[in-house]
Amino acid sequence: MLKPGIVVFGYHDVGYECLDALIARGSRVLAVFTHRDNPAENIWFQSVAELARRHAIPVHTPETVNTPEWIARLRALKPDIIFSFYYRNLIGQEILDIPRLGAFNLHGSLLPKYRGRVPINWAVLHGETETGATLHYMVKRPDAGDIVDQEAVPIGPRDTAQEVFIKVTAAARKVLERSLDAIKQGRAPRRPQDESRATCFGGRKPEDGRIDWRRDARAIFDLIRAVTHPYPGAFTDVGGRRLFIWWAEPHTDCAGAPGQIVAVAPLRVAAGQGCLEVAKWQWRDGPEQGAGDAHGLTLDQLLGETAPQAASV
Repeated sequence: MLKPGIVVFGYHDVGYECLDALIARGSRVLAVFTHRDNPAENIWFQSVAELARRHAIPVHTPETVNTPEWIARLRALKPDIIFSFYYRNLIGQEILDIPRLGAFNLHGSLLPKYRGRVPINWAVLHGETETGATLHYMVKRPDAGDIVDQEAVPIGPRDTAQEVFIKVTAAARKVLERSLDAIKQGRAPRRPQDESRATCFGGRKPEDGRIDWRRDARAIFDLIRAVTHPYPGAFTDVGGRRLFIWWAEPHTDCAGAPGQIVAVAPLRVAAGQGCLEVAKWQWRDGPEQGAGDAHGLTLDQLLGETAPQAASV
């Protein structure tokens, strides 16, 4: 008997690992739809397209699949199953209706919490202690379909978004491998999401990394670890210059006006409550610097400004 045919929509490390899991299990992958890498984006993740090509799987990168031409081509493939693994574009209902065994998405949160874009960054930013991966049926409304399976992962108090992403990627593969046979046999479980617990967040832009020093030190620390490398970073403006803060430590045993520099070595900046000890920073277009670079420097030498201008950030 012919194995069920699968069409994969995928990108990023979750897309790579889940496609690799399908290949390792001997699945019949008919085609892969992915994205062209954006040269303006920091591409720190593995390539779904390269993995597919290594295994002679046809790769397509349309700007949108929701056109009559691509819908017709997908129908001609006659997939039994569609999977979406961190594919960034909306897949229309006409396509979701094609596979006889269903269309499924892997989302990087414990749905119904953190529906929408960049759920891992949002979870870290909000100080969550847990997130995970959810495999669910795809419906017209994003991330709202019935749940097939979930796997939770912890978020440590000092974890960066990338560190959590690595955990979620492993959880995503585990969930897929655990559910794959049931999906292929048309008997995947489905549990409706509790709409009363649903939360939804949009995409984040680099400007969203601006630090509000009126917030408490822990909240600012959560922002920093949510957007530090390889993401665009948290920043503040000093005398008309942009200063990125790639890492800092929150402290409660210091005080000052929000944004005031209260110590130089180590560099400490007051928040609404407590302060941040800045450990790694970088002027825009300058080299990244660490805490050791601050020792022995005056305030104006450290910040590259006159002392009156540099009294606060």
